[in-house]
Amino acid sequence: MERERLWLLLPAPVRQLSADLAAVLALVGLTNAAVFLPVVNDSPLRVVVGLAFVLFVPGYAFVAALFPEAGEPPTADDGSEPDGGLQDRGIDGIERTALSFGLSIAIVPLIGLALNFTPFGIRLVPILVGISGFTAVATAVAARRRWDLPADERFAVPYREWLAAGRSELLDPESTADAALNVALVVAILLATTSVVYAVAVPQQGEQFTEFYVLTENETDDLVAAGYPSELSADDPESVHVGVENNEYEQLDYTVVVQLQAVEFRESVTTAGPNGTETTRTVNETVVTDRTELTRYSTTVPHNGSDVRQQNLSVDDETAAAYAGDDRRVKFLLYRGDAPARPTAANAQWDLQLWVEVESGS
Repeated sequence: MERERLWLLLPAPVRQLSADLAAVLALVGLTNAAVFLPVVNDSPLRVVVGLAFVLFVPGYAFVAALFPEAGEPPTADDGSEPDGGLQDRGIDGIERTALSFGLSIAIVPLIGLALNFTPFGIRLVPILVGISGFTAVATAVAARRRWDLPADERFAVPYREWLAAGRSELLDPESTADAALNVALVVAILLATTSVVYAVAVPQQGEQFTEFYVLTENETDDLVAAGYPSELSADDPESVHVGVENNEYEQLDYTVVVQLQAVEFRESVTTAGPNGTETTRTVNETVVTDRTELTRYSTTVPHNGSDVRQQNLSVDDETAAAYAGDDRRVKFLLYRGDAPARPTAANAQWDLQLWVEVESGS
């Protein structure tokens, strides 16, 4: 009795809505909830309902709007039709399902193409709103066209007959062989469902890597890989943003060390040989002649997370005087865990560099 009262509280168009169209609208709402709710949007439910939403629901609603009448399996003409062949029968459930998949695959890219020419662009929220809006409109058209038909001609999913037939097959099989086949079918369905859920919930790991980068701010305060400082002085510190992005599939501790280095370029090396001879060979190497640490910090970054920090590249008067020159570079060294006592590019996991000219205060 209480259930009937609650049912009567719903608007008449909602109460008259067919079960399949109501399920379509329910799946649209569930997909939007799975995308926007903070806890659910990181669960496997988002992937499961999202696949059904993209690959089936828009096409099903569109087919329901095009073919509101019930269909029948193909039957041979009994001779009453003058041209022979198959009778006009609409489409049945199997054809409706096949068309739903095919039209969904066609409709979703068209919606994305239309959004590409709007200010919204092809992004998650506009795509979700576009597909949801199209599905809701198609469902409303399908419901209206079904209501215009006589009750016995409207398409309806015979879910009650399916449930009754399934219950009869499972609980009252005709033979022991049928019972064994039913049990095997249920086990196979459970195994397939479990495999799909496991594949979604525990995806295979992709490539493991860490991204290490240095960025600067432009005129609009956006971080860009351009406009790096080329000079350092005690009176004019420079600012950069150092970023670490973890794609290692586990939480990791990192240490960043920033050094100012003086270097010299060696194009050839002369070595003494036997009997007072000398051998000269070309090496083209860069040798660090002196280094000083500007700053260092440690950070903990979860998988698929990033840490971007602003760092000031500043030198005092004494350092500026000692490192004055144009063959200078700022070296950024990244380590997993703690840095060694003497950080160098050779013992760092990742390193970056900026060439600068150091100007003394005098």
